[in-house]
Amino acid sequence: MRDKSDSRAFFAGIGDALTIPPAQLTDPFYEGSVQRLFAVPGDDSVMVTQTTARGSVFDVGALFEIPSNDVNRAVFRHVLYTRMGKPEVWAKVADAIREAPELAEDYRQDLLGGALEECVARGARTHHEGMLDAETGAVCRGGVPANPSAYNVVRRYQILKPARTEFLGAHLFDYSDFPRRDGFVVPLEYIVRFGITSASSVYRKYLGMGDAEKRAFERELGVTKPLEAWQYLEKPVSDLTTKFEPEDRMVSKQEALATSGLTGEMFVKSGKLAVLGAWVVRHLLEEIGLLLWDIKWEFAKDGDDLVFVDTIDTDSFRATMFLEADGRRFVNHYNKQAVRDYFNVFHGDWIGAIKEAKTRGTAEGVAFTDLLKAGQERGEYPGTPRVDEAFVAIQTRKMDAIREAMLGRIDPETAREALQAAGSDEIAYYRGAGKLDDFAKLNEV
Repeated sequence: MRDKSDSRAFFAGIGDALTIPPAQLTDPFYEGSVQRLFAVPGDDSVMVTQTTARGSVFDVGALFEIPSNDVNRAVFRHVLYTRMGKPEVWAKVADAIREAPELAEDYRQDLLGGALEECVARGARTHHEGMLDAETGAVCRGGVPANPSAYNVVRRYQILKPARTEFLGAHLFDYSDFPRRDGFVVPLEYIVRFGITSASSVYRKYLGMGDAEKRAFERELGVTKPLEAWQYLEKPVSDLTTKFEPEDRMVSKQEALATSGLTGEMFVKSGKLAVLGAWVVRHLLEEIGLLLWDIKWEFAKDGDDLVFVDTIDTDSFRATMFLEADGRRFVNHYNKQAVRDYFNVFHGDWIGAIKEAKTRGTAEGVAFTDLLKAGQERGEYPGTPRVDEAFVAIQTRKMDAIREAMLGRIDPETAREALQAAGSDEIAYYRGAGKLDDFAKLNEV
């Protein structure tokens, strides 16, 4: 392994003139299923993130690869976070909220005050510092570099994990130390929903409830009528899950406040920022003909400020088009939900094994991936399947069109046409495989 001190020759001008040639980034301090992280010698306040072309679904790690999607995802992240730092972007969000006819007036006024006023005045704080030029290594902080890369520079925050404990056989997690700390990633994922999709976890949970439970759940989410798939809600709603437990766990807003490590005031502000940030992404996608249904956010606590953090790209939200084919209307996905559907249609036995392993893992307090792997090795569970190359090629076209639009290389109308053509070809793929009815069970409206 190369001594990190030798890297100093390749990193110049730590700070505003930061230059980091990507070819020298060979020693990540973290390597996940879809992302690598690199330290910056001489400046431990920032790090370099490298997105990969691999994709992860069902929480089982990287299962497929979409060519060029490493750069595609990094470009989306860079363009979005750059926009979020601009006050004029938030001024447009404020105008959209004022003009949204579906919003109740008290909800509208709640969103327009406080956090949004701060963003309109000075932009939002994010951990994003810029994108590396693929050839020169120069950090581009505004616009896009001449040679876009899969590398972004972001500010570092602590990852604090709750202490694990037990109470009468129940597995619990202790967050009591968080309020005494600072500079950490809030241990929650904030999921903002403009509408409900048929595959969303919140909708599946809702369908399994009795009438009284459904009414209580509707109140918890803040909606005034029963949930229906593929319909926009009268207002965006939020739900939250844990972030640093072995398995993500949906929690009430009251429990989320207790586990967040934030004051009540900061927790409320974080919830508003999640909704407002979702509105920025919604407008970005609507320009190219896509509907945003839901998106997840993470935040860091930095003194009295909240900072948008984590990778935000097409793997972080659900965006769709409605397409007509064979006299039927289908939802077509422009994120990794398309691959989830592929596995559900073609490899239902493997999906069943995952569900069983997750149930066992929750009961036994262990990672379900360990149980799944052990079951596969014993021949009790089917092996992990591969994605057909023809299907991957369709996903590549989708992601490339989004990238070209974000870079400004194609106009929004051209992007919409390319996305629609790729979606139509995906429907034709299922038809050709004799699986269109199975696809329709998931996506016909």
